[in-house]
Amino acid sequence: MSNIVEKIQKLKNRLNVTIVAHFYQKDEVFQLADITGDSLELAKKTIDNNSEFIVFCGVAFMGESVKVLNPNKRVVMPKTACCSMAKMIDGKYFDKSVEILKQSGITIENILPVTYINSSAEVKAKVGEMGGLVCTSSNAEKIISNSLKSGKKILFVPDRCLGQNVANKMGLKSEVINLNQGGNSKYLEADILCYDGFCSVHQLFTPEDIDFFREKYPDILVATHPECDPAVVAKSDFVGSTSQIIKFVKNLPLEQKIVIGTEFNLVNRLREKNTFVLSSTKPECSTMNETTLEDLYNTLKSIEDGNPFYEITLDMDIQKNAKLALERMIEAKF
Repeated sequence: MSNIVEKIQKLKNRLNVTIVAHFYQKDEVFQLADITGDSLELAKKTIDNNSEFIVFCGVAFMGESVKVLNPNKRVVMPKTACCSMAKMIDGKYFDKSVEILKQSGITIENILPVTYINSSAEVKAKVGEMGGLVCTSSNAEKIISNSLKSGKKILFVPDRCLGQNVANKMGLKSEVINLNQGGNSKYLEADILCYDGFCSVHQLFTPEDIDFFREKYPDILVATHPECDPAVVAKSDFVGSTSQIIKFVKNLPLEQKIVIGTEFNLVNRLREKNTFVLSSTKPECSTMNETTLEDLYNTLKSIEDGNPFYEITLDMDIQKNAKLALERMIEAKF
């Protein structure tokens, strides 16, 4: 055991803290966590936690979601790393998307926004204020299907790929909103109107990568995340969220070869053999990998010293409306 790991564990034992880590964190950080999971799992698992401090190892929007659902807890992060997708949209870009749809002949009363959980508290609050809700990659189809019963157009932010993949699976028409143009009649014909955001990691995977592995290993299975491009998803044997991919792989015979299109750290710890990463380059989320053991130690030390840094604080209105959007999803029980 390294010296810094020993220091972290001693601080953990002295302090009223719970360390939470996302699946994409580095192994050395992930292994020290008390709670692990994907973004929504982590937010929900902290609700009944009794620690004064939640030390969240992940990216900023995840820490914000924990704070939104746990307003009385103190949430600190070793690094307030950004998610590239979440940074692609803010409140102003959300408002501009709504304005373009209005210019296209869609009244605001006929727009129901749904935001992927990979978005800031500010965007979640905008969605909550308009009567909308949050979704995850595992429940997006059910959330959108239920939301369409309202008879409204779905404004899906910020991941165009997840929106398009859900639309394709459901046999619906989708359009990607062009923020550099005004209104367009084609938006009137679509069921799901997607903001033009994406995950920089999942964009690394291509249909050609799948072709390569199928040619090399004819019996291989292909599992991908729905943040991948629709052309990649169309060629996959299994498409699912992080948790769903983990479950799928664990249920396979060990001799079954599988190639996986999602973040490297997760794939690398799934199993020891017959598992490949669907990329010629290392699909590592650089922002998730910003958090180091030294950062974690320094954060715990700052709590012990009575001056915690990188603490998540939110405007009260943003917190209130973002909570509405998150709670609508949780209450839907999808």
